[in-house]
Amino acid sequence: MNLTRRSFAGAVCALPLTMVKSRAQPVGTEMNMSGLPFAATTPISVSRVGLRACDAEALAAYYRTTVGLQELSRDGETITLGAAGRPLLVIESDKAAKPDDPRSAGLFHTAFLLPSRADLGRWINHAIADKIRIDGASDHIVSEALYLTDPEGNGIEIYADRPHEGWKWHDGQVEMATARMDVEGVIGSVPAGDAGWQGAPENTVVGHVHLRVGDPAQAENWWQKEFGFDTVAHYGDKAVFMSSGGYHHHIAGNIWQSPGAGRRDPGRSGLSWVEMRSAEASAAASREDPWGTVIRTVPGKAA
Repeated sequence: MNLTRRSFAGAVCALPLTMVKSRAQPVGTEMNMSGLPFAATTPISVSRVGLRACDAEALAAYYRTTVGLQELSRDGETITLGAAGRPLLVIESDKAAKPDDPRSAGLFHTAFLLPSRADLGRWINHAIADKIRIDGASDHIVSEALYLTDPEGNGIEIYADRPHEGWKWHDGQVEMATARMDVEGVIGSVPAGDAGWQGAPENTVVGHVHLRVGDPAQAENWWQKEFGFDTVAHYGDKAVFMSSGGYHHHIAGNIWQSPGAGRRDPGRSGLSWVEMRSAEASAAASREDPWGTVIRTVPGKAA
């Protein structure tokens, strides 16, 4: 849908999580003293995502104009985009690639985490003004989120977290839901006279990555074994949500489109790799998950 205040107010994300009445809890600036969102301060977090593109120039232009990322560098036909100098997305050109198959394992969405609710409100105003097409908008209790699809079929989430101190946990499981977003409330969090959306602000990060997998239980076992992730939520046997350090999720895997999927076709566009940053790693490494998705690791914590 193209956004107007009316159409946006009726938009609800299609993620099939259990519907729960949203709590009247404000979304604040969920950051530590360094200014980074909580998601980036845990022992392991998402650093960057790599996409293989049939038309890298057009795809990079979309992420610049729609998501607000800035071009940081080029290496041949590979384009690195980010926010305030922080690399977040690497677009690799492969003109011979076949289009991504949404029934296969791969990327469900890359989730760009904005520092505050006001930043999300600024982005919504930008989306309305530019008539950006969205797929949905939701309140997940732990966060508020918008969903898009880029020109090559890659899913995108743009979201802001609620303060993690207010998240509800039950036996190690975080309470999440898919409820209607208070769009007017999010827009109303932008101060009067504000300069508006100026692109992705400083301390924007990739908060999480949601993957299409062939078997959520197998994905859960792999991420627990390879990264020591905690499982923080399930949606029946269709999806699993995992994290480090008490975040609501750094990685999710679902079979909503890809039940029983085997190894990925390396000749298709879409997800090329996911890079995790680990304070526990001593050196850079690369491995593949059970479906051939490349997961890189770099040592250190975000700064």
